[in-house]
Amino acid sequence: MTTSAPASSSLQTRNLLLALWAFTITFWAWNLIGPLGASYSEQLGLSTQQKSLLVATPVLVGSLGRIVTGALTDRYGGRLMFTVLSAVSAIPVLLVDIAGNHSSFGFLLICAFLLGIAGTTFAIGVPFVSAWFDASRRGFAVGVFGAGMGGTALSAFFTPRFVTWFGYTLTHVIIAIALVATAAVCWIAMTDSPSWKPNVDPVVPKLAAAAKLPVTWQMSFLYAVTFGGFVAFSTYLPTYLGDVYSFDLTGAGTRTAGFALAAVIGRPIGGWLSDRLSAKLIVLISLFGAAALSVVIATKPDPELAAGAAFVAMAFALGIGTGGVFAWVTKSAPPERVGSVTGIVGAAGGLGGYFPPLVMGATYNEATHSYTVGLLLLCCTALLAALFVIIRMRSSGDSSRQQVAAA
Repeated sequence: MTTSAPASSSLQTRNLLLALWAFTITFWAWNLIGPLGASYSEQLGLSTQQKSLLVATPVLVGSLGRIVTGALTDRYGGRLMFTVLSAVSAIPVLLVDIAGNHSSFGFLLICAFLLGIAGTTFAIGVPFVSAWFDASRRGFAVGVFGAGMGGTALSAFFTPRFVTWFGYTLTHVIIAIALVATAAVCWIAMTDSPSWKPNVDPVVPKLAAAAKLPVTWQMSFLYAVTFGGFVAFSTYLPTYLGDVYSFDLTGAGTRTAGFALAAVIGRPIGGWLSDRLSAKLIVLISLFGAAALSVVIATKPDPELAAGAAFVAMAFALGIGTGGVFAWVTKSAPPERVGSVTGIVGAAGGLGGYFPPLVMGATYNEATHSYTVGLLLLCCTALLAALFVIIRMRSSGDSSRQQVAAA
């Protein structure tokens, strides 16, 4: 008996780190187009709206695909699903390279659509990690896994540099090889939790059952604002910084990586604080912080110190919010439905990141180099979500599943 606990702890850590890595590398692939958006725009002569559509398209599939991926994870487990999704994601990465070399916007848009497959792995990791940890540690564990969204930071920082160092084609080949290698490692070294039991219910009724839970839609709305805000900023920020502050591709990518890193740090902190305080409190802090910082950023603070501080604070606020929301999800969703609920909530979060870049492109004031309208809309949305939490969400996030579901 005394030797089983260390082994269990070791298995927990190993599988958490493997899930974190798989999520990180697939998220890098998912965000492969965003850091090169300005280059595609110049190469293909894209309008602001076309550029926004190109950057946002992978988000759409990565969002909607999570619904099915989460339900399949309930049935087949995280080990198989991480292996398959990592390997399959290598295909659209290579197709993006072909489309870019042929300078075809239509083909590139189709490939960007397929690239969204890589963004569905989030719905695998939450039920996979949740099954390995008890409720008292689940918020932190899921927050650590969620830090894999830092793959967007890696992409923002390294993808433009890889193109400079190795060339456009070899960059995509390197990412594809990393995805295939990740799939192999997941299959060999990853293990589903002994407490996990496959849910063999048909997928459609399973999703319908998850959709009937009030907590599913409550958390979907909150995640659409918090994680959606992060995705929107991390994918569109290179364009934003180029338009407003005239940073080049590498400079904008470096600063976007800093933004994503702050959110990555914030996510496990949000989960950890939710375990010890209240998920509801953490989410409220996140939403009010995002609302206030949207107004600050809309004033176009001076570059570097003032603007950098505002964007980092925004990223951290959104990061703790994403951690808080999923700490809430893992404590309130029925264990056998965590994957299905995660898929729907994750899809809502991704969709929350799909529309803002389109709105930003549509409301951009080229004469003043300003995105004020889009940022003020974000402020209003965050305040609306905060009011929803205060008025509608009566649970603290630490109560029973029945109390939250009835809220």
